[in-house]
Amino acid sequence: MYNNEIRTVNMTRYVTPLREGGSLPAIVEADDGFDYVIKFRGAGQGVKALIAELIGGEMARQIGLNMPELVFIHLVDTFSKSEGDEEIQDLLKFSEGLNLGMSYLSGAITYDPLVSIADPLAASKVVLLDSIITNIDRTHRNTNLLNWNKALWVIDHGASLYFHHSWNGWEDHAKRTFPMIKDHVLLSKATKLDEANNLLKELLTPDIIEGIVSLLPEDWLSDPSIDASIEERRKVYTTLLNTRISNLDQLTKEAKNAR
Repeated sequence: MYNNEIRTVNMTRYVTPLREGGSLPAIVEADDGFDYVIKFRGAGQGVKALIAELIGGEMARQIGLNMPELVFIHLVDTFSKSEGDEEIQDLLKFSEGLNLGMSYLSGAITYDPLVSIADPLAASKVVLLDSIITNIDRTHRNTNLLNWNKALWVIDHGASLYFHHSWNGWEDHAKRTFPMIKDHVLLSKATKLDEANNLLKELLTPDIIEGIVSLLPEDWLSDPSIDASIEERRKVYTTLLNTRISNLDQLTKEAKNAR
């Protein structure tokens, strides 16, 4: 069973927006004394981006990739009242409650495929993970990778699991391959796909996936527009991920052909 717990902290100060992100993430301080990059529930894709972020991030951690600690960040509406920027003011107002934060890696630099180094096994793990979670946002244009302390770190999985933006037809989505893997920034360095395949099968068991999905807060899964209970929605995520992992040989073959 997956035994990683997600801590909950309270935001104490809004430091600065990170305007390179379309959803206006920001650096904030929390009451545990640390800085975090916060992803707001009131941003464009709402809690669905946070769901994808948590699932993708914790799956990355489980398979041994470097992934900053994720925390739930509780935000109260008082912060919006002292913010001068109207766009940020609205974002803070609509993000009251539980948001998702990622430890801020001070001094980290964006991965550059022309000069940065990526271990072949780590690159292969990232490629197959992104095939499983259908992450469309790890390309040369936007790598969503960092180099920190001479190591590769994965960040930002919010564009994954895009089936849940329409929800209908998730069964078909679970069985599909992922042709967009041909555009993956690490594909050329993913020379150990077979080894990564075996490792992911060993580490991403049904119990592990169930444990990761169980971390999702109930209010993130509450959606009156979808005719499904919270537990039914949780089961969809679990079933979809387990189905895609069971098809990992096919996803691996697709990635190898794309190379």
